[in-house]
Amino acid sequence: MSEFGLYFQLGWQHIVAWDGVDHILFITALCAVYLLKDWKKVLILVTAFTIGHSVTLALSVLDIVHISTPLIEFLIPVTIFITALFNIIRPPAEEQQRAIQLNYLFALFFGLIHGMGFSNRLKSLLGTGENVVVPLLGFNVGLEFGQILIVICVLLLAGIIVNITGVKRRDWIMFLSSAIFGVAFVMAIERFKALFT
Repeated sequence: MSEFGLYFQLGWQHIVAWDGVDHILFITALCAVYLLKDWKKVLILVTAFTIGHSVTLALSVLDIVHISTPLIEFLIPVTIFITALFNIIRPPAEEQQRAIQLNYLFALFFGLIHGMGFSNRLKSLLGTGENVVVPLLGFNVGLEFGQILIVICVLLLAGIIVNITGVKRRDWIMFLSSAIFGVAFVMAIERFKALFT
């Protein structure tokens, strides 16, 4: 297997594995308000997240930016519960275009934080190797592939629940976002404690 292929595989496996659960929760929270027919909006949203985390992933792996690992590990669930909370308190339909634009900014900014979390994993894989371009690219493309898999699953599940079972779209959003909020809030509390140990 090529070096690119190896890091591609490690990237997508990282995001869909249990150790990537916080990233799965974030992507799910981002997509919770959409259905399959909204795929263009979701594509823009995920692209904004990708731009954000690609920047800090590269800067961190290249040792240009250094941020405390416990702080990043705490901020990641904070981004998740803020995103889920925003879904829960979404404005009325007439104001939703503005809310969608705000979602894009959230995705971009929060992507910067998640990129730092991804970088810890990639740095541990790279060890002391000097050539980081191919591994960085392969890992990042692998992460994107994993994110797309998550997005497809979330949108298909939403379509089944809303269109086939007849659950109201707003009820689905409230259920999914509330569950994600609760899990992320507990994660944030646990990781907050780790900041002081």
